[in-house]
Amino acid sequence: MNAYSNVPPLATMPHATQSLPVFDARDLTQDGTQANILLDDQVYVLRITRAGKLILTK
Repeated sequence: MNAYSNVPPLATMPHATQSLPVFDARDLTQDGTQANILLDDQVYVLRITRAGKLILTK
């Protein structure tokens, strides 16, 4: 599965521009609910809630 497999077309996404990359959160979490995201030396946790919302914490 690639990062664009379940992503709607950019024209239907609010505030999306063609110059920004689009990532499917379910791909980042490998169909789970959490993923670690590394920025410089900091690790952040991306979590998908039961309500389908995203939470990013340090």
